[in-house]
This record gives sequence, C-alpha cells and structure tokens, in this order.
Amino acid sequence: MRYVTDEQQIDPSEKQQWLPLLRRGFQLGWVSQGKRPDMPTAEQSARRWSNDQAVMLPGIIDVTAWKSEIDAAHKLMEATLDADELSSLLEQPPYSSRLAPLFPLVASSFEEHDEQGIEKVYFDAEQGEELLAENLWCKASWLSFIEEDASLRFRFSFGMECMEDVAADPERQLWAGRLCDTIFPESAAITENPVILANLERIVGGEPAFVERIVYFNAPNGGAQMHHDVERGHDGVVFAQLSGSTFWLALSKPELIDALIDFITDPNNSSEITRLLPESADRLQLAELLSDRAGLAAYMDEFDHELVEAVMDRSALFTSHLVAKGYAYILNAGDVLLMPQRDLDTCVWHAVTCLGDEPGEALSFAVRANKSAG
Repeated sequence: MRYVTDEQQIDPSEKQQWLPLLRRGFQLGWVSQGKRPDMPTAEQSARRWSNDQAVMLPGIIDVTAWKSEIDAAHKLMEATLDADELSSLLEQPPYSSRLAPLFPLVASSFEEHDEQGIEKVYFDAEQGEELLAENLWCKASWLSFIEEDASLRFRFSFGMECMEDVAADPERQLWAGRLCDTIFPESAAITENPVILANLERIVGGEPAFVERIVYFNAPNGGAQMHHDVERGHDGVVFAQLSGSTFWLALSKPELIDALIDFITDPNNSSEITRLLPESADRLQLAELLSDRAGLAAYMDEFDHELVEAVMDRSALFTSHLVAKGYAYILNAGDVLLMPQRDLDTCVWHAVTCLGDEPGEALSFAVRANKSAG
C-alpha cells in the first residue's frame, strides 16, 4: 500500500493508480493498492487475534459464486434509497417468497425519533402454530447525517433497540441471524465458508456463531468514523467485503492511545492540532487528557469525545501517522477483516472509508462461540 497526504505528491504518470480518501467531507489523503498482503496461517491469525490485532484474510471469498445475490442486494439498497422505506420492498418478490411462511412480517415503523433511521421492519419466526421467536427486526438506516453520503446499513436484531441485552437471549440472537440469511443469502459467504469457520473455531474456542449482523453499503464520501464494537457476550467482528473497496484503519485501543499521544505531543504537528482545534481552551483540555492515560481512555469511551475525534477522523496527517505504523488495510471484493473486541480496554478500534465511485456491499457479523453447540 502507498499513501500520500497531498495530491501534489503523486507522480502525474501514476495518477490513475491512486484513489482519494474522502469521508463525510474530509479529505484524508490518497492511497494506491500496491502489493497485496499474503494469507496468514491459522497460527498467525490466532496469535494476532489473541494480541488484539486485526487479521486480514485476502481473497478468501469467491464473490463470483454469489454474483446474483450481491446484485440483488445492490438493487434492494437502491430501491430503499429511492422509496425511503423498506417494508413494501420486502413484501415483493423475491423477498416475500423467501420470508414466508417462516418469517411473517408483522409490523413496521418509520424511525422518526432517529434522524438516521429509515424504517424498522418486524418479524416473528413461526413453524405452523408454534411461535419460535418474536420481535425480530431488520432496520434500514443512513450511516451519517451528511446529505452527500448515501451509505446505508441493514441491521438485524430483536427486542427494544439500544436496551436489548443480546447476550442474555442467544436463541433469539440466532433467529435474527437466520432472518439476515433469508433476506441476504450471500451471508453464507461468511457463515458457510470452511476456511473462515476453521480460523474462527480456533480463535473463539468452539463452533462460531454469527450474531448481531449488519449488511453495509458504504458509498462515496461515506464510511465509518473511528469506533469500536464491544458488546457483552461477543468475541469480535468479522467484516467481509463483497463488492467495491474500502480503506481501513484498525488498531487496538492501547495502540490508538499511544498513537494519539505521540502525534499530538510532537511539536511538528502543533499547527495541525491548532487547525483541528482552533479554540485554545480545547487544546488545553486535550493536553490535560494526554497527561492522564486512564483519563484519556475513559474519555474515548464517552459518547461525545470531540477533542480526539477531531484528530482521529479529520486529519490526513494523523491518518499518515497510522499508515506508517502498519495499521492500514485496503479491502477489495472477497477480502475479510477479523477484529477482536475482547473488552473496552483492549478492543480493536477501526475507521472505514469507501474507495472509488460506487457503493460496495459488505457483511459485518459479530462472532462468539456457539453456546448451544455440542
């Protein structure tokens, strides 16, 4: 991988090889593919996971085998954008025949309380007269408030959103996963992939269960800001790029804290920090946070952590700092990234940027050992 902060650094004869890193209006540099990474051994994957490091599995999915399903998913995404709703689309072929009779659509709600929400569609799981699981749902949402960002996600879960303790009900967790399989059958590119399963069985210490599933469509100018995905009962996240390409920064929280301290306290970056945080009071507060590692770690877990968000998500120079340390990845169709999420202190934080001019489909599935196996 090659990276530059300024377009002027690119040789004009090589310009076609470079793609801009543009996310939510912020220019974060330019990147060129370069040499593709090698496939790690199972031992290397397990070691990296146990050390709270991301694991890239390049080209592990044969996306050509799922072309029709991926094409259908893109059509559903585009139709959701056009209609600004989801339920009516799922009541039409091919989804109506796939869902019936196991997953009757029982209700839907337009998420007026959630500015990013489009619509949540509710299902039960039934077999004849027997209710197998109730209040399962698929929610379509925007990924940001930016009008020029058409990124969408389809999240699958159950119960009351934001208040559900998914780890307390593994059975309904699994049924929500089966609902995802039904609407997006290309989910099997992860859940039935023997190499991925073998890696994960070694990593999580048992048969892997894929829970809390999200199907993403990262669009140009879109992606995700630096964040983690820690949730009780989960071991980590499996992210599979099925179409398009994305640029990633992925590193453990301790590594991210080290990088923030190194970058912000470097006198060579003082003008960049002033640009990002023009108010002297903000820079003073940030300096105080940097002097207390535990306080900085706690601040990063707050919903509003603007002082470090400004650095992590809006600075090409900080992006360059992380790339130089080896924390960057480019995922093309067929690539998978495994990210351990052991706990709040050690989890892999990550940021995602869409590469190219077209949205790409990706699967993001939480993983844990199957408690019902054996």
